[in-house]
Amino acid sequence: MHSLATQLIRRWLLLSSLLPAVLVTGCGAHMRHVVEPGETLYSIGFLYGYDYRKIAQWNGIRPPYGLNAGQVLRVVPPEVGTPPPKVRSKPPVRKPAPVVGPAKEGPRAAGRARTPVATPIAPLPVKRTDVALPKNPQWRWPVKSRKVLQTFSANDPGRKGINLAGQRGNPVHAAAAGRVVYAGSGLVRYGQLIIIKHNEKYLSAYAHNDKLRVKEGDVIRAGQRIADMGSSGAQRPMLHFEIRRNGKPVNPLRYLPQR
Repeated sequence: MHSLATQLIRRWLLLSSLLPAVLVTGCGAHMRHVVEPGETLYSIGFLYGYDYRKIAQWNGIRPPYGLNAGQVLRVVPPEVGTPPPKVRSKPPVRKPAPVVGPAKEGPRAAGRARTPVATPIAPLPVKRTDVALPKNPQWRWPVKSRKVLQTFSANDPGRKGINLAGQRGNPVHAAAAGRVVYAGSGLVRYGQLIIIKHNEKYLSAYAHNDKLRVKEGDVIRAGQRIADMGSSGAQRPMLHFEIRRNGKPVNPLRYLPQR
């Protein structure tokens, strides 16, 4: 009996020692992201906390950064692990696109008819707005209320920005001039979300809206009404506001005018 118990314990210890290896092997899934309809390179970078240009570089994507639904992207730096094979399969599809690609790849890519939709959205606004935007945005409060319900914390993943109080339907304004690079509800926990690109360095985000008044590609002036405050993805009406510098969350209170 004692011998049987000893054998069972040894087997349990062996399985326990193998478990971490199994978990590490499964971590490869977290290195890649499958593009969903409506997602942009900006929203994916926002989701994983990386500059959109980094993700473009890791995946060989060039301006205007068009994506296809179902496309697999690397979302961690190359030094973290070996790129998934599917990520490497995308560049050959795009390289011949200017001359030969459409004819040869068309039949196999029939299920990806979204390519023309993704491509024309970005090119023209990118060239027009990026040149005109200032290097240093002049930040302003996005809502009339300056009551902060929750502050920013660099050490808490759930506090990447600030929560501002208000009532349902209150106007939400652009904190600085820029171009809308995402407008939708595809990011978990953000509800109806707007992301504005202000220049090559800064993005701002406005979450939990009730109604969006702008769409992707729109050029926005500072102070323009872009949404109505709501509680989508939240338990009460509020605005979750973030500023990203080179893809990383920063404390908005260090940029906004003093209360």
